[in-house]
Amino acid sequence: MRQPLIQLINVSKSFGTTTVLAGANLSIYKGEITSVIGKSGVGKSVLLKHIIGLMYPDEGELLYQGQPLFKMKRAEKKQFKKKISYMFQGTALFDSLTVFENIALPLKERTQMPESSIAEQVQAKMEQLELDGIGTKYPSQLSGGMKKRVALARALVTNPEIVLFDEPTTGLDPIRKNAVHSMISDYQRRFGFTGVVVSHEIPDIFYISQRVAMLEAGKIIFEGRPEAVQASKIPVIQQFILGEESRHDHLTGMATQTLGEEKFKEEMARLIRHQIAFSLIILTVDNFEEINEKLGHVFGQTLLKNLATRLQVTLRTNDTCSRYGMNKILLVLPSAEIDNAMQACTRLAGTMVESDICPAIGAPPVNITVSAGIVEVEENTTIENALFAAESKPYKFYEFTVC
Repeated sequence: MRQPLIQLINVSKSFGTTTVLAGANLSIYKGEITSVIGKSGVGKSVLLKHIIGLMYPDEGELLYQGQPLFKMKRAEKKQFKKKISYMFQGTALFDSLTVFENIALPLKERTQMPESSIAEQVQAKMEQLELDGIGTKYPSQLSGGMKKRVALARALVTNPEIVLFDEPTTGLDPIRKNAVHSMISDYQRRFGFTGVVVSHEIPDIFYISQRVAMLEAGKIIFEGRPEAVQASKIPVIQQFILGEESRHDHLTGMATQTLGEEKFKEEMARLIRHQIAFSLIILTVDNFEEINEKLGHVFGQTLLKNLATRLQVTLRTNDTCSRYGMNKILLVLPSAEIDNAMQACTRLAGTMVESDICPAIGAPPVNITVSAGIVEVEENTTIENALFAAESKPYKFYEFTVC
């Protein structure tokens, strides 16, 4: 059994007569993104501040690699704090400092690095996060999305082992909100840090998390993989997810993943009762990581949005088009055998117009490919197995080059 990197055991915290945490237990595993969800005001940020050491519990304890955090010697605590970084909800950038100086601040405060080495490390991180050319600007000169990116660069500049994100997408429009999620996921894979994200962005946060925990009435009432949380029968969890989740995905305007899965169940019931065939098409932007790296995360999210818009214009009225991950779109085609689905896919590909899908940008050439997996669903097949069958034999749906 894996040992958690960080563990909260029966942690309680009160402010006067208000109890915020009431025996909370949580396990955070190395190299994963764990998201903490829950209603506003339930104590998600308070939980984060306990992990980083800004607050101390009234009762309970926190363990780091199995060792009590608050019983560590001063030198050990100092070493732990060097391994952890925090991205504040409101970015907490200093208005009197330039972008470069804001990003460099943790290196100046926590290390003895010479100025030349700090400059090299800051410049490298700015290039990685697509912040070239704005080092001399001040936060007041930046958009909300750009401020988030600067705050992320500052959080990552020390190459931390653990990064805590407190509502990192607050106040952003759908494209930039999804771009921040994409950045967190991308850089977590690239740098290997352990991430803890406090969020109420449902279902978007499920796309980037390996584990999700729900905080309610001061306790973690469920923790597990995103699909397990979504499938939970606990009423308060379902009420929260359904209450936060829109009927449409904010980025693409399509149905949400949940509605796509509901359509699958409806069609499965028709197949079992009346033997009416249906098929799935799963479209995947194959080189999404390369697109994000070379053209930027905002470009990647805009591309997905435009692709979804084009698809919805050409689908039949009874077809369901839903987002199914950071780079996937699921189509459920009622009354469609495999030959019908193949013909529909060919028709859809024929309607794709590069100028409608690709955001205008001057950039090095990048070849963008979208693949399609198609399957006629068999009786009593789960959606997971149907998608696995579809994706096991993908073919090229659409391809173009961005210059």
